[in-house]
Amino acid sequence: MSETKAKPEDFDWSNLGFDYHDLPYRFRAYYKDGEWSAGGLEESSFMSVSEGAQVFHYGQEVFEGLKAYRRKDGGVNLFRPDMNIQRMNRSAERLVMPSFPEDKFIAACRAVVKANQDFVPPYGTGATLYLRPFMFGTTPMVGVRPASDFTLVIFATPVGAYYKGGLAPTAYVTGTYDRAAHAGTGQAKTSGNYAASLLPGTQAHKNGFSDVVYLDPRLHENVEELGGANFFGITPDGKFQTPKSPSILPSITKKSLLALAPEFGLEPEETTIPIADIDKFSEVGAMGTAAVISPVGSITHQGKKHVFYSETEVGPYTQKLYDRLTAIQFGDEKGPEGWIYDVPLK
Repeated sequence: MSETKAKPEDFDWSNLGFDYHDLPYRFRAYYKDGEWSAGGLEESSFMSVSEGAQVFHYGQEVFEGLKAYRRKDGGVNLFRPDMNIQRMNRSAERLVMPSFPEDKFIAACRAVVKANQDFVPPYGTGATLYLRPFMFGTTPMVGVRPASDFTLVIFATPVGAYYKGGLAPTAYVTGTYDRAAHAGTGQAKTSGNYAASLLPGTQAHKNGFSDVVYLDPRLHENVEELGGANFFGITPDGKFQTPKSPSILPSITKKSLLALAPEFGLEPEETTIPIADIDKFSEVGAMGTAAVISPVGSITHQGKKHVFYSETEVGPYTQKLYDRLTAIQFGDEKGPEGWIYDVPLK
C-alpha cells in the first residue's frame, strides 16, 4: 500500500476545507489480555485488521473530536481534552469497551500535536489542527458478542475555519427519522448514530436545508439535536436554553457555552423544549466542536417556516458567545481555570 504524506508547503492555510489529510504521525495503543499497551507514535496511516473484526459486523466503535489552536505567541493550546476522554470512556462503557487512562490520553494528544506541529495552522487564519481519537473492536467473530481486543488511534488533520467569510445563519427542517432511541446509544459518540443520520441529512440538503432538526424519539414533540450538533435557543428575556434528554450527546461546546452565558447576562438552562414553542426564541443555533456555533436562521416544521433573529445576520448574543469562546481557545482571552492545556513543542 502506498502512502502519500502531506507536507506543510502543500497547504493554503487560509483556504482549508474540513477534510482528511495523511500527516506523518499518529498515536496507537492496543488492548489485549485485559490491559492496554504503552502505545506510541506510528508513521503508517494504514492498519491490518481481520475481515472478521467485530467493528465491521456489530459496530463496536466510539470516537471523539477536539482541536489544537495556534496562539499569537506561536504556542499551541488544546481545549478541554479531559472532557473528551471522560466522554469517550462513558461512550466506551455503553458499548462494553475498556476505558483509557485520562492522563495517558492527554499525553498522547500532546504527542500527536508536537510530532505534527508544522501542520498546526498559523494564528490568524482561523484554521486549526483537528484531532480524531477513536477506539474499535478488533476480535474476529461472527457471533454477536463484545470484542476482547481493541485498538485506540489518535490522528490529526488541519482543517479550515468552518465558515467562509464569517458566521452565516442557515435553514433547518424537522424530519420524520429519529437520531437515536430514547434508551439507546444517543449519549454515546458512536459511528452508528452518525450512519443513521446520513439519509435524513441527505434528504434535507436536497430540499435546500442545512440539516435536520431531530425531535424526541418517543413523542416527536420536543427538540433534541440539530444534525450532528446540540441545539440552543435564546429567549427575549435572557434565557440560554438547551434540550435535556437521555438520547442527546453531551456536547463539550454546550457545557462550555452554558458556563460562559452568565458573563453576558444570560440565564443558562437545560430543559424540555417543545417544537410547538419554537417561536419563543429570538436567537437559535447549533453548537459543536467543528463549528463552535452555527447560527440558525429558520426552522421549518410541518410546512411552516419559523424565522428567528435574521436569515442573513447573526444575532448579538450568538456573536458574543462565539467571539468569547474562540478567544479562549486561541489564547487571546483567559477562560475558566482548567480549560486550556498547553502543548510543549520543544
